[in-house]
This record gives sequence, structure tokens and C-alpha cells, in this order.
Amino acid sequence: NGKRAFLVDTLQLVRRLEKQGLTDNQAEAITAVITEVLNDSLENVAQSFVSKPEMQRVKLMQEAVLSKLRAEIVSQLEHHVSTSQRESERLRTDLDKLKSELKYEIDKVTAGQRLDLNLEKGRIRDVLANQSTETANLTNKLDSEIHTLKTQLEVAKYDVIKYCIGSIVSVTAVGLGLLRIMM
Repeated sequence: NGKRAFLVDTLQLVRRLEKQGLTDNQAEAITAVITEVLNDSLENVAQSFVSKPEMQRVKLMQEAVLSKLRAEIVSQLEHHVSTSQRESERLRTDLDKLKSELKYEIDKVTAGQRLDLNLEKGRIRDVLANQSTETANLTNKLDSEIHTLKTQLEVAKYDVIKYCIGSIVSVTAVGLGLLRIMM
């Protein structure tokens, strides 16, 4: 075939075969067969490898997929963080509101007691004792509510951290899987 480049010096090979005692036709036939086998082998090898442009195209596609995956993970992470921050802020607002309402109630009860104290000292002593107990109960209840809200806040933070770690592990696993598939 005129389009093929020969990797061996066919003339030299023919002459060497003739020196070994082969006829001119035999030497040329053996040289033609060897050349054909070499060319077929090279074609098979060339077909079994991927071209560099094809490899670069696959690499670019994989990089695009990884970039999209990274962007999606970052978006999910930002969403989870944003949601957790909003929830945390809502809990803080509720806690401040509860404190304010409790303080208002305590101030209101105390003001009423002062008025009654001026009218009836004996009666006010009993009421103050009851009020003290109620205040202690409200304080205990407030402390309990505060503790519960803090616990919920810590659980929410733990969940955010857990989902972040899970997302990172998932991305790493997908990345390693893709890397393994590429190799």
C-alpha cells in the first residue's frame, strides 16, 4: 500500500534473506508478509488507544461534572447553614420575647403587691409568700425553658455539622469513584 510508511528497510531485509539462501521471489514474499504483519499490528495498537483530543474531551467533560457537583454541594451547604442560622435566630428571638414577657409579668405582679402592702400589711405577707413561690417556680420554669432551647440549638448545630461532614464524605466518595472509573 503506497500510503503506509515502512518501519523496516525492506530492501536490506530482502538482501539478507537472499544471503541466507532464499530466492529473490521468496525473500520478497517473506519481506511483504513481515511488513504486512507489522502494519496490521500497528493498526491494531493504534485502534486500541484513545486519541489525545478524545482523552482531553473526556477530561473536560469529567471536570465539568465535578464542577457542577461541587457547585451543587456548596449550594446545599449554604442552604443548610442559612436554614440553621434562621432557626437559631428565631430561637433567640423567642427566648428574648419569653424573657421580656416574664419580666413584664413579674414587674406587674410586684407592682400590684406594693399597692396591696400599703392597704393591708398582714394580707400582703401571705400574698408575698405565695408570690415568692410563684416567682421561684417561674424562674425554674424559665431556666428549664432556657436549658431546653439551648439544647435544641446545640442539636441543630450538631445536625448542620453532621450533614456537612456527610456531604463532604459523599463528594469525596463520588470523586474517588470517578477517579477510579477514569483509571
